[in-house]
Amino acid sequence: MKLRKNVMLMIGILMAVSLPMLLNCAKKEVGVTEDEILVGVWSAQTGPAALWGAVARGTDCYFKMINDEGGIHGRKLKLLIRDDGYQPARTKAVVKELVEKDGVFAFVGGLGTATGMAVKDYLHANKIPSIAPATGSQLFGNPPTRYLFTIYPTYTTEGSLLTKYAVETLKSEKIAFFYQNDDYGEEGLKGAEDRLAKYNMELVAKVSVEITDTDLSSHVLKLRESEADTVIMFLLPKQAAMTLKEATKLDFKPKWLTTSTLSDVDVMNKITGGLWEGVFFDNWAELPNSDHPLMVKYREVHKKYAPKEHWGVFFAAGFVFAEPFVEALRRVGRDLTREKLVEAMESIKNWNGGSTHNVTFGPNLRQGTNSIFIGKCENGRAVRISDWMEIEQ
Repeated sequence: MKLRKNVMLMIGILMAVSLPMLLNCAKKEVGVTEDEILVGVWSAQTGPAALWGAVARGTDCYFKMINDEGGIHGRKLKLLIRDDGYQPARTKAVVKELVEKDGVFAFVGGLGTATGMAVKDYLHANKIPSIAPATGSQLFGNPPTRYLFTIYPTYTTEGSLLTKYAVETLKSEKIAFFYQNDDYGEEGLKGAEDRLAKYNMELVAKVSVEITDTDLSSHVLKLRESEADTVIMFLLPKQAAMTLKEATKLDFKPKWLTTSTLSDVDVMNKITGGLWEGVFFDNWAELPNSDHPLMVKYREVHKKYAPKEHWGVFFAAGFVFAEPFVEALRRVGRDLTREKLVEAMESIKNWNGGSTHNVTFGPNLRQGTNSIFIGKCENGRAVRISDWMEIEQ
């Protein structure tokens, strides 16, 4: 009888000690251990958008910097990059693997509009945060969904403000629009047309291109025949390069304006053989060659961790997309869950602690910024030529 009482006593003690431990273990979030946070990203490392693949590698470099500085509340960040070739079907496959096999905590900087839309509902259904996808499609921030936060200004905003700059500053009178035939291009087109309507103007031509097109001679001929004095481009880097080469053959010399997706002046100069000189572009984060303290620091980080990578807009964007994610992790503290990450993201208001301008989120606000500025390729370098610009409220 005494033995039985002792056994029961021991069982009670063990339960009292172990049950809280078991409950604590059960509370641990997927992708979070005592010393690590597992993050995923889909990215075109191959295929027609491979130049943009530098974004994911930039994020990896940024995480290495954070880890060497002590990590976030004692945890290191680990990034798993998966190549989807800019193909939505492959995006679905790699994201499912990252979620169901690798068990990532969140996604940061997933590249592309069509690719991101292919997994948007899946991530939301599984309550997995997707922070700062590398796309300006308004489909990501509007209407707001709980687990998705974006800091890339919408393509509609870019199209509108590029057009405003063309009309009001460059005094353009005949504007044509050359765009990729998908949400990326069509949203930019809408922004341009809506802006022109304010001036009682219309585009003199709108020409679309498929991402698989390899001969753009007929497209550029249409632009020339429109007698446009200005052309706004929403294209892949490779096709933008082809456009300028074809325009040179036809002695077509309008003013060229481009979105931030084509703002890596070094890369564009290289693949166009120097034809990018004089091209105007917009951007929504400090230029990689600027004297902004963070960019000065990031250039040194690049030299330390990824000296073989080209330092430019795309690689630097990998740092920028991850900045609000890291800020939110710091605000959460040690007790990290996906739900607490969402709450921390929603607490970010008029934040200028990163490379972007006045980042703001809230319970019903997932489009974190719509600020851009205009730059220009001058003497082979990217030069900022305007202050921050925003859509009028």
